[in-house]
Amino acid sequence: MKTIYIMWLRELKRYFRSKSRMVGSLGQPLLFLLALGYGLGSVFQAAGQGNYFDFLAPGIIGMSIIFTAIFSGIQLIWDRQFGFLKETLVAPVSRFNIMLGRTLGGATVATLQGVVVFILAMVFGFRPYSWLAVPVVLVFMLLVALLFTALGTGIASLLEDMQGFQLIMNFLVMPLFFLSGALFPLSGLPAVLSGLTIIDPLSYGIDSFRALLVNSSHFGLPLDFTVLFIVTLAFLAGGSYLFSKIEV
Repeated sequence: MKTIYIMWLRELKRYFRSKSRMVGSLGQPLLFLLALGYGLGSVFQAAGQGNYFDFLAPGIIGMSIIFTAIFSGIQLIWDRQFGFLKETLVAPVSRFNIMLGRTLGGATVATLQGVVVFILAMVFGFRPYSWLAVPVVLVFMLLVALLFTALGTGIASLLEDMQGFQLIMNFLVMPLFFLSGALFPLSGLPAVLSGLTIIDPLSYGIDSFRALLVNSSHFGLPLDFTVLFIVTLAFLAGGSYLFSKIEV
């Protein structure tokens, strides 16, 4: 437990020391939220779908979480290139505890990013359907963050350079985001797109945010939780296995 706590605390300290990272990671979500939320709001409303800004806000919260969570894997490659990871791995502690501590730290940071985007959305007019649901939303945020931090760690464990990681992320992160229903409703899609959204784990995360924040759900909250919980466990197991195979 001490190792897990130390690695968790290290990831938090690393995040709060980097002011540029904290501010820069909010640029893209804020741009999507304002440009799309206000730019397409009238079109969405004319189509009879209601307030697009309220619909979009949970999706942008999910976007902030997945980007922050998966790209925390870059820190693993950075540590590997500069020898910090070797110093950690040669210590007489379980690699699983090291991986779990790093993952919990990255997930905590990603959850904090989601909370900040949630607060910014409220500044620009978003209001949750029920304030009582907000603590539950935080639980789902952490679950989504754990899922994708474990995925990022697993992928980074296989790579040795940041260029390769960025290439894979471009072919993975953006499709996961755009197919999750963050920007558009999942109902009425063509069969091919509908099938892709079903196998996208982020779809269930964003759907859970919408269920709790705007009282609108496509899959249903019980299914959202079940899928996220199972996939998170699977990715944690896979990520820990790949991390244990890193050669120092």
